[in-house]
Amino acid sequence: MYDESPKRFDRIIAILIQLQSRKVVRAQDLADRFEVSLRTIYRDIRTLEVSGVPIYSEAGTGYSLMDGYRLPPVMFTREEAHSFIAAEKLMRQFTDKELGDHYASAMYKLKAVLKSSDKDVVTEMESKVLIRNSSEAVNQKAPNALASVFRSIGEKMQVVLRYEGIESDGPLERVIEPVGVFHENQNWYIFGYCHLRRDYRQFRTDRIHNITITDLPFTLSHEALETYLHQDRQENLVKIVILIDKTVAKYISSDRRGYGFVSERETEKGIEMTFMSRDPQQGFARWYMMFGDYAEIVEPEDLKTRVAELLTIGQEKLNTKRPEKK
Repeated sequence: MYDESPKRFDRIIAILIQLQSRKVVRAQDLADRFEVSLRTIYRDIRTLEVSGVPIYSEAGTGYSLMDGYRLPPVMFTREEAHSFIAAEKLMRQFTDKELGDHYASAMYKLKAVLKSSDKDVVTEMESKVLIRNSSEAVNQKAPNALASVFRSIGEKMQVVLRYEGIESDGPLERVIEPVGVFHENQNWYIFGYCHLRRDYRQFRTDRIHNITITDLPFTLSHEALETYLHQDRQENLVKIVILIDKTVAKYISSDRRGYGFVSERETEKGIEMTFMSRDPQQGFARWYMMFGDYAEIVEPEDLKTRVAELLTIGQEKLNTKRPEKK
């Protein structure tokens, strides 16, 4: 029997909205979103078709609405309106200015369709939400980096970066075809095909001195961003095992994901943690030093050597006497 509950009705309406928001929607994506079976999604799609919604389906691809069909305006719930406030504050703090301005413009349009009573609530809520970010989210040298990459991807046009790597003497020119952007360890990264290196690379936005969209079209067809990131995470990884004092282990739980954390187990000597790291000699070694007096490295040996080197360099700098000012 069909489930005619309000929950099913809400799901069918949500499916219709999602069909209108994207060109093609896969049944599996819908099933994952609503946490139901594929058979349930097939029944819901059939219900929409019987109701007169012109849905086009293609095996192995997904569902799409026939050109020209539009859903009437949809009212937002008060809870959804509340979520807009947090989203707008986050956009202002954690993206560049141009993207923040675009989002603010979109917010005015969203607020325009709210009921009068909900508009009052949203206005009141705006003064109750504050995002405090201790680090500078926007690179002042290229404050439009993210917005430029979004346009580049949408128009499939190459961009030119003046980019300064961690070990370079100054910025170098890179021509890239952006695949996407991602946020990791409090930094935004652009991932794309670099014509200089003839391979896919990632670029931290705070190291970009300038970004310019060219009139040169993409020369390659790129897969989804997650495809490359998944491959990158599986290749060139180094296994690291460390033993941490139980009293300290809980304080690094929020950071360890960014350094390749895989698993942990409790032992008599402490908490043994296993990592698969992409950057053991720099990123991981320096992170480990933050709590190294409460931990020990089980493996690999070259990580022990690297940490010892960093400690020696630090000790030498501490012992170096600076000339007294006259």
